[in-house]
Amino acid sequence: MNRNLISGLAIGVFVGFLAGYFTAASRSNGEAPPVAAPAQAQAPVAPPRPNPIDLQQQIASNQQVVAADPRNVAAWIALGNDYFDLQQAQNSVDAYAKALALEPRNPNVLTDQGVMYRQLQQYDKALANFQKAVRLDPRHVQSWYNLGIVYSQDLKQPDQAIKAWTKLIEVAPDSSQAAQARQIIESMKQAKP
Repeated sequence: MNRNLISGLAIGVFVGFLAGYFTAASRSNGEAPPVAAPAQAQAPVAPPRPNPIDLQQQIASNQQVVAADPRNVAAWIALGNDYFDLQQAQNSVDAYAKALALEPRNPNVLTDQGVMYRQLQQYDKALANFQKAVRLDPRHVQSWYNLGIVYSQDLKQPDQAIKAWTKLIEVAPDSSQAAQARQIIESMKQAKP
């Protein structure tokens, strides 16, 4: 192989590693991850998933931390986030439950856990989490958006979805979620006979 090809591959691997690292690091800050937009909406391109091997190492490390200090909320949240990124919904729900037992008024964790409940097709629990999150923080954009997703996609209750998305548009009119909500609402209205 020529030197330019090898250099290009090495740079590509390094950039991929950095992208995975920073994606995983951003998940540990407690931000709510977005729920995938419905098929009729044009969702933004998702960042690359973190490396599963790195996540497994993080999980092992966080499991050691919570074993030594079961009251470490940050470690429970990080553990839930890692399981979330690996799409291990039940493990994620369980880790978030431990965090919420210690810090029950955290709308980001409630939202993340709600997303995992949705993945487990436990829509009533997902709704309860999103509703509690918006009661705690009426401006919690991701929870309003997720409420609309569950109502529209899973429960087939378009009127309830529109109510949730309308509230989202009221509280954060310039957000990307509000732009998506407007687009979805418009397409829902056009689809009605």
